[in-house]
Amino acid sequence: MQATAPDFSGSATGDKLITSSSGDPHEEAMNECVNESDDDIRRVPEMGVQTGFVVHSDLAVKTESERASASGGSQRRRGRTPADKEHKRLKRLLRNRVSAQQARERKKAYLNELETKANELQQKNSELEERVSTLQNENFMLRQVLKNMTAKNKGGGFVEAEG
Repeated sequence: MQATAPDFSGSATGDKLITSSSGDPHEEAMNECVNESDDDIRRVPEMGVQTGFVVHSDLAVKTESERASASGGSQRRRGRTPADKEHKRLKRLLRNRVSAQQARERKKAYLNELETKANELQQKNSELEERVSTLQNENFMLRQVLKNMTAKNKGGGFVEAEG
């Protein structure tokens, strides 16, 4: 295995160069997660920008730019490298984490809206129940007045003059 000096010139996004003695992409990803700050974790790296990953192999150590120039400028690649796969997986996990957080925020806002609406409807219901009670009392009193008036007319009615 050959050792190379780290190349920081192509890292426009400020990504950290990950080197591992084993070359295991999972170990490299764990090292990256441990060394990153909270802001770095929330930032989604751009695809197509050199990330500074160095891939170790038994034959040679090549950066992404060296692999692209060695392939003759061909845009088509037969397979993804472990570092590319890991980068894609981490980006997907980050997108999923952000999406889940947004879903939780939407749910919280929706529940707050439902609680507000429920409180408003309970208040309106109380007002309507009070109005129904008032109208029922008024109706009962009017029926009593009507009953008393009809009873007066029947019992102590007008006496007809004989004539």
